[in-house]
Amino acid sequence: MHCFVCRLEYSKKIFMIYDKFKILFFSLLISSSFSQNEVCLEIVANPHASDPALSLFTKYVNVLDCFHIYAEPSISDYKVLHVASVAAELLDNDENGEVDDPLLKQELSYRDALIPIITSEWSSAANNFFNNYNGDGASAVLFNNEIDPGNPGHWGDDATVEEVVHVINDIGHVSIYPDAFDLEPNSSLMSAAMDVARGGQFINIPSQYPDEAWYHYDDWTCDYQCMAIEYMYWCIVSNMGILDDPQTCNGIDNEWELCTPDLFESTDISMHQILTDPIYKLPQLAPDGNYCPSSGSVGDLNLDGIVNVLDVILIVNMVLGLEPGIGYADINSDGTINILDVIQIVNIILNN
Repeated sequence: MHCFVCRLEYSKKIFMIYDKFKILFFSLLISSSFSQNEVCLEIVANPHASDPALSLFTKYVNVLDCFHIYAEPSISDYKVLHVASVAAELLDNDENGEVDDPLLKQELSYRDALIPIITSEWSSAANNFFNNYNGDGASAVLFNNEIDPGNPGHWGDDATVEEVVHVINDIGHVSIYPDAFDLEPNSSLMSAAMDVARGGQFINIPSQYPDEAWYHYDDWTCDYQCMAIEYMYWCIVSNMGILDDPQTCNGIDNEWELCTPDLFESTDISMHQILTDPIYKLPQLAPDGNYCPSSGSVGDLNLDGIVNVLDVILIVNMVLGLEPGIGYADINSDGTINILDVIQIVNIILNN
């Protein structure tokens, strides 16, 4: 009887410890879900406050010396840094601290590419910008309620990836690679691919798209060039895998049907070949809202100062989709994280 009571008391203590562990675990889980992303970029005071179009923006981030973020004072630093991080990840997809395409950097810098973050379309800063901006580097804006750092690029939650991609493509890629990305009808590889995706060449929105079309944008205010820049965005994020979940697939089906990388590759063959052609150096990895270029050794994925089996485990988890990919895990710089990168890290360990 005495032993039974002892075991009973022991069991109670175990359950108490277990309950405390559960509370601690869920506290940490909740805490981590609200933790901010790691962004090695800095918000400073607006250096162009004397510009009539930009005078009401107080926050500024210079992204890789070629892309400018301006924000109203009421926009949280968390959101401003999220937009800056996404821009940096798209420009420096391997996260080595340099823009992947020098020609793109040159064009964006020359045209002062920028995106303003505004509270609403009726704000004083928005009115000021729309009435006074006469530059050649803006093609999209971001509203405060469109930004969700916890869901980078997720449809319906965060429009950051979409709007930043629009600016980079419209101000940069269209100009430096016109044969591939010009927006006019019959002008580029992309315009030809889009005509196939829409089931024919439609200068204006048709009353009904053909059954074989997989891109059927129906905004009557969007002309052919607008359709092309939207098409380029859909293709890029499909290839990255950002749209690959049932909720998104169902939500965008009325406009874009190829919501998974495999479906995009097997259906829109021409555009897939264009986007993955290394000559254009387009981003292949989806932004995750973290941007701190690696300054460590090649293969040191967890940045602990040594390349070892822990880095192998981390990259294997990335390949399996259990961990988000990071740019510098693409060891051979082929635009994807796969078994070849695993082999390279193993060889680094064996050779050391």
